[in-house]
Amino acid sequence: MQKIEIKADQFFELLKLKDTSMWDIFAQMIDGNEKEIVFLDNEDKILFNYILPSEKEKMEEDRKEFSKEFADKLSTLN
Repeated sequence: MQKIEIKADQFFELLKLKDTSMWDIFAQMIDGNEKEIVFLDNEDKILFNYILPSEKEKMEEDRKEFSKEFADKLSTLN
C-alpha cells in the first residue's frame, strides 16, 4: 500500500484557496489501489490518517459516514 504524507495546515489552506473539498482531491487520487494518507502537523507528528479505498463508491460511503460523525460531534458541542 502506498503511503502519502500531507502537511495538514498547508493542505487545508490550499483547499480553501482552490474552493474545493478534500473528497474531490481524494477522488482524483483513486487509481485502483488503496493508499494510506497520513496528515502531519508542522512538526511531522501524525494528526490522523485515512485509508483511501481503491474504488470511488467506497470513498463515497466513507464521506457520508464522516459527514454524519462530524455533524454528531458538532451537535454535542452546542
